[in-house]
Amino acid sequence: MAVAADRTKRTKDGAALRVTWVKSTIGHKEAARGTIRALGLHRLNQTVEIADTPENRGMLRRVAFLLKVEEPAGSGTADKKEQQA
Repeated sequence: MAVAADRTKRTKDGAALRVTWVKSTIGHKEAARGTIRALGLHRLNQTVEIADTPENRGMLRRVAFLLKVEEPAGSGTADKKEQQA
């Protein structure tokens, strides 16, 4: 479980993403199923919060058609964008 705990840590700036598994992997390649598992998802319609890192963004992009991704309210990236404007 150390890996799962590490995955949910936020980055230095506190950025996180909320990921929900919305479409089944039945009929899809083993790689898609493995990526879903690597993101920490185990059941359909399950939601997890993961760190906003380039590695996680790559995994999300690979199986984007199976997921719903959103930034939780008050995440670090939205606050930074407002400060820069």
